[in-house]
This record gives sequence, C-alpha cells and structure tokens, in this order.
Amino acid sequence: MALSKLQRRKRIKLRIRKIVSGTATKPRLVVFRSNKEIYAQLIDDVAGKTLAAVSSREKGVTTTGAKKEIASAIGKLIGEKALAAGIKTCTFDRNGYLYHGRVKALADSARESGLKF
Repeated sequence: MALSKLQRRKRIKLRIRKIVSGTATKPRLVVFRSNKEIYAQLIDDVAGKTLAAVSSREKGVTTTGAKKEIASAIGKLIGEKALAAGIKTCTFDRNGYLYHGRVKALADSARESGLKF
C-alpha cells in the first residue's frame, strides 16, 4: 500500500531524528513550513529548550514577495539571532521536507549570515 504524503514525511523525519540531535553548544536548527508560513528554531535537545526562534508571522518580518524570499529572510534572521546568542555552529534538521525550494533558501541564507552547519 502506498504511503500518503504526510506518512512519508513522518517516516523521513524519524529517520533523520535518529541521527540528528542538538546540544547547548551545537543546537539543532529545525525548519517547519506550512502552506503560508515558515518557522525556524534552534533547539537544545539535551536540556529540552528552544534557544532561538523566528517565524514569518512575527512583526517586523517582510511578508510581501515570493515564499522563497520570505524563507531567505527568516534564514537571515535566525542566523543573526544565533550569532547574537553566541551560537556559531548547528546541525540542520529539515524535518522530513526535501532540501529544495523554501527549505534550501532558508538554509543558504542562514549560512550567509554566518551560521555554520
């Protein structure tokens, strides 16, 4: 029986999460995308805490333009927040999404802002 899109994403997500986990010095950068919005968080899995979070729903974030442009703006913001918090490296958790389009745009702009992963 064929898997649905959500079932396939959940399977990929669990496969990734077996390998990727974050610490206080090297947190996990998680991406979540809905049809309209995109969210990014830096998570310390050892303590179970979110160190920094950015979303396209926040005030001050430009919500005009294409979804890819908004995703790259979010990537830049999460990179700046991470550097302000003293975080220079992280592991990237694409959360079961393909590394393509909005997820790739967010990751590339986070790298350009100085975050290493």
